[in-house]
Amino acid sequence: MPKDFKRSLTISGHRTSLSLEPEFWTILKAAAQAEHKSLATLVGEIDRTRGDRNLSSALRVWVLKRVTRTSGET
Repeated sequence: MPKDFKRSLTISGHRTSLSLEPEFWTILKAAAQAEHKSLATLVGEIDRTRGDRNLSSALRVWVLKRVTRTSGET
């Protein structure tokens, strides 16, 4: 089982630490780069729309939706 990687980011003016598996960080970083955003900006956007989910869970769901949407493109 892959080890989670912890990262510290500043989101909405406060520091937070997040633990995700490396595969999720890879996709998040690539998505941020593709959208010409910093990783912290992308995570902040996801944070603002996450509802009642904790942030790590919201990030995993966001990645899942992105991968599912992207894999459906031809």
